[in-house]
Amino acid sequence: MEGLAMLRQLIGQLQDLLILYGSPPPPPPPFHLHHQPFLELHRHDNHHRWCVLDINDGSADEYCDLVMAAGKSGSFKLLEPSKPPPSKKSRKEQDRGKLLGTTGTTEVMECEIWKEFPEDLIEAVIARLPIATFFRFRTVCRKWNSLLDSQSFSQHCAQVPQANPWFYTITHENVNSGAMYDPSLKKWHHPTISSLPTKMIVLPVASAGGLVCFIDIGHRNFYVCNPLTQSFKELPARSVKVWSRIAVGMTLNGNAVSEGYKILWVCCDGEYEVYDSVKNSWTRPGSMPSNIKLPLSLNFKSQAVSIDGTVYFMRSDPEGIVSYDMVTGVWTQFIIPAPRHLSDHTLAECGGRIMLVGLLTKNAATCVCIWELQKMTLLWKEVDRMPNIWCLEFYGKHVRMTCLGNKGLLMLSLRSRQMNRLVTYNVKSREWLKVPGCLVPRGRKRQWIACGTAFHPCLTATV
Repeated sequence: MEGLAMLRQLIGQLQDLLILYGSPPPPPPPFHLHHQPFLELHRHDNHHRWCVLDINDGSADEYCDLVMAAGKSGSFKLLEPSKPPPSKKSRKEQDRGKLLGTTGTTEVMECEIWKEFPEDLIEAVIARLPIATFFRFRTVCRKWNSLLDSQSFSQHCAQVPQANPWFYTITHENVNSGAMYDPSLKKWHHPTISSLPTKMIVLPVASAGGLVCFIDIGHRNFYVCNPLTQSFKELPARSVKVWSRIAVGMTLNGNAVSEGYKILWVCCDGEYEVYDSVKNSWTRPGSMPSNIKLPLSLNFKSQAVSIDGTVYFMRSDPEGIVSYDMVTGVWTQFIIPAPRHLSDHTLAECGGRIMLVGLLTKNAATCVCIWELQKMTLLWKEVDRMPNIWCLEFYGKHVRMTCLGNKGLLMLSLRSRQMNRLVTYNVKSREWLKVPGCLVPRGRKRQWIACGTAFHPCLTATV
């Protein structure tokens, strides 16, 4: 009875702390594919207290054990609700403590107490860990591996604000294996999606809700996959065989993948079909209206962007944008002249705004520029350009650019015979950052990006 009373008191105090300082504890700082314990007992001046541990000092193998169970620890003094957790000491203070011999000794937490740690709190903490930890997450224990199928865990994940999108890319030397870039940790990952066909080239062309849509280079088969969990699906065969270039867009039916998604493909001659994941079938809603001039003159850079269920993609001759509303089935055409001296331009999107990214070349000078579409005038207005000191590197060179991303964060692959650069651009903060070179496993040569798409990583998105 005494032990049960202590457990109830501990849980009550934990709940009080969560109310005082927010529920659940804030996510730990990023770390590179390792798991560390997040709670630990410290002894300092002969007193026991618990605090948030610096995860960079822990061991990955101890993570699950410290949350779910532990060994003996002697006497245990509860933290009074009126006292906040001790703040983390600076490295200088830690070093001073070591010199004075006053550093605390680590104790293992009491098994009988922590084995009853509330399950919903565990899920809430795990849902707020950096996405990159997922690659080690599933190997910690069977219980954690099964969380991906838990409805309560999905609800916790839905409450966490979306972080920066990731990029799923195909490099020029590894067309059958993708490379994912995490801009938060500035790290490349090299997943192996075993379900994707290996005897043909499969390209990522669109994304929505954590899922990525792939198409084979012959435009015959579509696939949908969650690159994190490898949840995979080959879409049914289409009724129309297309050999010309196509543009592909993807939208959600609601606010989450659980409500379904739609995929649109359209080719140069105006043929198009829409896939509905709820019905698991392709349909031909009708023909393109006569006011839209055909052919559409699509090209490989006709990357679609989606805003509130409407898909937009670029066309040429005449220059402009064509859109399709996935809900109403209405096509619309906007004739918008492109800026002069522009090449390698691609559509992008940020917060409902349509952006244009391209190379502006005049004489021997080349620069990356960003434009925003003005809703009233339907004209492009330049809003930013790459820092001049970076553009100097392009002077006198024949530069080509591939732009990935339609989620407010762009990745630019800039290359020439003498240069290979990767850059990200945050549309909202207008921040330019250099990206570390992409090296394939056991490789030494930096890869240049052939194609790809941005996607919001989601552990619970299923096809």
